[in-house]
Amino acid sequence: MTLIRRPLPAEVVAVRALTPHLARITLTGPGLEDFGYDGPDHLVRIFLPPRPGAALLLPEGADGWYPAVQAMEPEVRPVVRNYTVRELRPEKAEMDIDFVLHGDDGPASAWARKATPGDRIGVLSDGAEYAPPAGTDWQLLVGDETALPAIAAALEALPPDVPAIALIEVTGPDCEIPIDAPSGTTLHWLHRGDTEPGAGDLTLRTVRDLDLPPGTPYAFLAGESAMVTTVRRHLCTDRGFAKDRVYFCGYWRRS
Repeated sequence: MTLIRRPLPAEVVAVRALTPHLARITLTGPGLEDFGYDGPDHLVRIFLPPRPGAALLLPEGADGWYPAVQAMEPEVRPVVRNYTVRELRPEKAEMDIDFVLHGDDGPASAWARKATPGDRIGVLSDGAEYAPPAGTDWQLLVGDETALPAIAAALEALPPDVPAIALIEVTGPDCEIPIDAPSGTTLHWLHRGDTEPGAGDLTLRTVRDLDLPPGTPYAFLAGESAMVTTVRRHLCTDRGFAKDRVYFCGYWRRS
């Protein structure tokens, strides 16, 4: 099978509220059966119309999507953002993407809040980084709500004999979602209350207080950039994690 690595047109077929601040949008379209899926944190670049009601033009060209986007006139240039594939069902040419809703502060959130079946966007497959090395005895997964799709997908894909500890920071209990994790998983939901995401050290303090199991670990850290960086520093400096066994990615940065 030849996997498609160019922007594909996709249409919204369903929108479901998972929590007050998280919506699952299901897409379908020609080519999604060959979209490719490399792992639980598979990156999908989404292409949105430049403004509400505008036509969506997807980039085309032999030199790649980015030069093609930059060459477009500003009034027709699509908005491009990065998200995580929550689930891909190639047999149905369907994809789920979970959107964190934070009002109209960002174009993707603004679009997702008003999305209805029939709306069209573009999607581009761009690979995954979650990759526990051989010899991993247990896993630590840490993130905020922006990393929730990746962490949930990773936990649901774990073999039942692989222990895992997951810490997910959200606003409160109403922002938790069901995760079908194996019995060897210990899942901690961290409730920060009305504090702005990434503003406090709740996640870092919780990681510091963890009793970690013996054996060789693998850590996956994602979410607000400063939080991810400080947790990585703690694991490598204070807990003795090998740097090549800690994947970290700042999905966003608090201003």
